[in-house]
Amino acid sequence: MNPPDPSAPDLKSLLQRLKLNSLLERHEELARQAIEKRWSHLTYLEHLIEGECLDRQHRLVERRILAARFNVIKTLDQFEWDWPGKINEAQIRNIFRLGFIEKKSNVIFMGTCGTGKSHLSVALAYHACQRGHSVLYSTAIEALNLLVAAQAAHRLRAELRRYLAPSFVVLD
Repeated sequence: MNPPDPSAPDLKSLLQRLKLNSLLERHEELARQAIEKRWSHLTYLEHLIEGECLDRQHRLVERRILAARFNVIKTLDQFEWDWPGKINEAQIRNIFRLGFIEKKSNVIFMGTCGTGKSHLSVALAYHACQRGHSVLYSTAIEALNLLVAAQAAHRLRAELRRYLAPSFVVLD
């Protein structure tokens, strides 16, 4: 085995330069596993790249969630289906398939206070973030106030772009 070339850049600095953070964190541990489990070079490389892909996907979802500006995170699993009794669970679960986004159609939750409209709206938007859609969450009052202020400041078009850019906008 030849000694390492001192003029060659080291792996860590190359990974840092390429911003391959997951590879930087995991390559040594995975190399040990590869030796123990007698992985081929390709299997080792597949595990490294799989980890990088998963890490990037996770960071992308986190960025979408931050960009959505949720006040609180809610999920469909947290929803109490036994109150109120009039909610059609099958219909709601079908909406969570997100077909309305591709069709560019709307979903409107209507009902009296305390029926779960806000919970379902946030849960639906959160689910859309996790499935790769850009989302913006706002209360209707906040959106109206921002748009009225933007119009008064002669920047309505710029503010409207903020509401038109995401693939899914929730006005609660």
